Amino acid sequence: MVLPGWLWLAAFFVAPVLVMLSLSLQTGDFIDGFRQTFHVGTYGDALATYHTQLVRSLLYGGAATVCCLLIGYPVAYWIAFRAGRHKSVYLFLLLLPFFVSFVIRTQSWNVVLADNGVVLGPLKHLGLLPGDFHVLATPYAVIGGLAYNFLPFMVLPVYVALERVDPRLLEAAADLYAGRAATFGRVVLPLSLPGVFAGVLLTFVPASADYVNAAILGGPSTTMIGNIIQTEYFTNLDYPGAAALSFLLMGTLLIAVFLYARALGTEDVLEVAAR
Repeated sequence: MVLPGWLWLAAFFVAPVLVMLSLSLQTGDFIDGFRQTFHVGTYGDALATYHTQLVRSLLYGGAATVCCLLIGYPVAYWIAFRAGRHKSVYLFLLLLPFFVSFVIRTQSWNVVLADNGVVLGPLKHLGLLPGDFHVLATPYAVIGGLAYNFLPFMVLPVYVALERVDPRLLEAAADLYAGRAATFGRVVLPLSLPGVFAGVLLTFVPASADYVNAAILGGPSTTMIGNIIQTEYFTNLDYPGAAALSFLLMGTLLIAVFLYARALGTEDVLEVAAR
C-alpha cells in the first residue's frame, strides 16, 4: 500500500536531491561543462558571499510567521467557536483569493501599495503622508506580502486543532469558575498547540525560501536567498553555486525547525494531539 508513495518520493524528492548534491560538488562553467571534483569549497564561498541574504530570509520568514500567527489564530478561533453552521462558508471565503495565481496576487499588492496608488495616493493628496513616503521596496512590504500569501497555511491547521476541542471541556472550566482568559490559557491554548506547531512549520519554511514577494514587492536591499538562487541558476548559470546555496538554505531551515521543535516540546505536543 505504501509502495506508490515511496516510489513517488524516490522519483521526485530523493533523486533530485542527490542530483543537486552531486552538482554542488562539481567545478567548471556552463561553456566548458561541469566535472565532478567533490569541491566542498563551493559551500564556504557561497556562505561567505551570501550570508546576509540567508539571515535576512530567516528574519523575514520568521516575522511573516509571527504575523500569520497573530492574525490567523483569532480567525481560526472565531470560525471554530463562533461561526456556527456557516464554518464551511467562511473557510471557503478565506481560501477564495488563493484560487488566483500566486504571482498575480502578489502583483496586485504592487499596484495597491504603489507610491501614488489607491491607498497612498489619496493619503498624500490629503496631506496625511509626506510626498516621498513609500512602502514598496521596504522590508515591511516583503513581510506583508509573505504574511498575506501564506496566511491559510497557518489558519487551517489551527482551525483543525480548535475544531477538535470538546465543548464539554469549556463547560467544565466554566463550572469550576474559570473566566474566559483562564479557560483559554488552561484549556483551549494547550489543546491547540498541535495546530500551532504544524502552522508555524507550514508557514515558516516556504516563506523563508520564497523569492516572488521579494522580487515584486522588494528592492535591492530586501533581496532574499531565493532570489540569489534563482539568479545563480538562470542568469549566471553557476549551477554548483546555486545548488550549494540551496543545500545551505535547506540545512539552515532544518536546524531552525529542530530548535523550534525542541523549544516547543514536540513529544508534549504529540501527546496532546493524541488525546
